[in-house]
This record gives sequence, C-alpha cells and structure tokens, in this order.
Amino acid sequence: MKDTLKPGIAATSRFEVDAARTIDFMGEAARVYATPMLVRDLEMACRGLLLEHLDPGEDSVGTRVEIDHIGATLLGMPVELRVRVAEVNGRAVVFEVEGNDPVEPIVRGRHGRFVVEAAKLGQRLAAKAVKARGG
Repeated sequence: MKDTLKPGIAATSRFEVDAARTIDFMGEAARVYATPMLVRDLEMACRGLLLEHLDPGEDSVGTRVEIDHIGATLLGMPVELRVRVAEVNGRAVVFEVEGNDPVEPIVRGRHGRFVVEAAKLGQRLAAKAVKARGG
C-alpha cells in the first residue's frame, strides 16, 4: 500500500440506473435500483478508490457492508455515490458511503475492505477449490 492511503481521501461515481441495476419482480412501473446492485456499485466505487493507492499486485476484497437503502431510484435516473476512507487499520480499510439521485438521498452507511496480494489470494482460492473437490 502507498502512504497516500489515508483517512479523508474520497471519490465520487456517477452513472444512470439501467435495467440491469433494477428489480423486475414488481412489474415495469416499479423498476427501481435494486439493493444488491447498489451494494455492488458501492463496492466497486470503494475498490476503485483503493486501487489508486495500492501497489502493483495488490487488490482488495469486501469484508463488511452496513447500509441503509433509504430512497427508491427509478430506471433511467442518474445516481451519485460518494465514498470516503474513514479508517485505515493495517490492511483493513473502512469507508463511509452515501449517495443520492436528483430527488433525494438514497443510501448511507459503511463498507469494509481488506487489502490483499492478488497472487497469494489466487493460491489460497486454488487450494480451497482442491479441498472442495475432496482432494
């Protein structure tokens, strides 16, 4: 990790809610931003910010998601997600997250990530796959 990874650094993601990000189980009139996709977008925003402050070969994995999805965002509406590093404890990083659409706030909360060496993680996952196959 670079020494630039410090509390206070922040990033903003902006995009439009497309059909792939919406629920479909309540009919077309209720196509709103799905909570699982919101979580994914928050994770990607946090990871993107982290990558700017990691060394080659490092990446991060999510460890905790604690959000309140407080506003329904309609299909086609723009969204702005803001992520800010709140804490850095060794390789553990905690973010404060918030977001809004043009009408109202839609999310607030915290997200934890852990910085990993990608090659070592790949080795651990391969070893687990062997164990899972009974080998």
